[in-house]
Amino acid sequence: MAKRFLVPLVLIAASSLVLTGCVNNEDGGGEPTTKASVSADESLADMVPADIAKAGVLTIGVDASYAPNEFEGDDGSVTGWDAELAEAVAGKLDLKVEWQKLLFDAILPKVAGGTLDLGWSSFTDNKERQAQVDFVDYYNAGLQFAKSPDAPDLTDFCGVTIALQASTTSEQFLQAESDKCVADGKKRVDMLKSDGQDEATNNAVLGRADYMLGDSPITQYAVAQSDGKLELGGDIFDAAPYGVIVQKDSDLIKAIQAAMQELMDDGTYAKILKKWGVDAGAVTEATINAG
Repeated sequence: MAKRFLVPLVLIAASSLVLTGCVNNEDGGGEPTTKASVSADESLADMVPADIAKAGVLTIGVDASYAPNEFEGDDGSVTGWDAELAEAVAGKLDLKVEWQKLLFDAILPKVAGGTLDLGWSSFTDNKERQAQVDFVDYYNAGLQFAKSPDAPDLTDFCGVTIALQASTTSEQFLQAESDKCVADGKKRVDMLKSDGQDEATNNAVLGRADYMLGDSPITQYAVAQSDGKLELGGDIFDAAPYGVIVQKDSDLIKAIQAAMQELMDDGTYAKILKKWGVDAGAVTEATINAG
C-alpha cells in the first residue's frame, strides 16, 4: 500500500481494545507534534487549475490505518509523515487539505472518476495503475518481513502463516510465492489477510501469525511499537516508488510535482521524513509515472 497494489474494514471494538494494549505509542514512536512551517509560493499557486484555486481546497482520499505514513491521531485527525507531506504540498499551492477517510480500494476509482482531487495513501506506482491514473512519485519503499523473536528466519514460504493487509503488494508477492508452492506439490502460503494494516500488525503481535509482511516503513514502525513482540525478519526487497495519484491527464499534476520538488529543494521534505524516522526512502526528484 501503502506499498499497496490493488484498488480496510473498521475493527470491531474488541479488536481496537486489543490493539491499544499491544502497540506502544509512547516516546520513540508516537506522533511528532510539531509540523513543518510552509509558506505559499505564488508562482506555484498560479499553476493550480482555476476551479480548485477558487475553492481553496484539495480533496484528498486516504486510508488512515497505515502508521506511520497516514493514520488517525487521538483527535481523529489524519496524521503521519505522508499526511504531513500532503499538507505541506497544499500549503505551497496556497490550498487547504480536506481529507476523506476511505477504504483503500475505494480511493483510486474516485480519483479516476474525478470525485477526489488526489489519492494520497502510500500508493505504489506501477504500470497497472498507470492505466487508470497518473502518479507524482516522491518516495522509495520496499517490502519487509517482521517476525516473532522465537520464529526462525523465513527460507521457505510454503505452509507458513503470514499476516498482511489485503489488496496490497504484500498480497501480490505472497500469492505468486503460494502459486509456486502449489506447482511444486507443497502447501500454499497461509495468508492471514486483514482489511487494515492495524489489524494485520495486531495479528502478528498476538501470535496469530509468526510473520508479517508489509511496506518497509510500516514494518519498521510496527516493530518499534511492539514492545519486543516483533523484530525485523530480513532486509528490504522489491523497492518501488510511492506516488500521489491524480486523475489521468489532469492539469493538476504539474502543480503537485512542482510543489513537491520545491519541498525537496528547500529542505522541508527531508525534515519531515527525518522527524518521523523514514528518511532512508528519501529521493531528490519528484517524477511522473516513473514506477
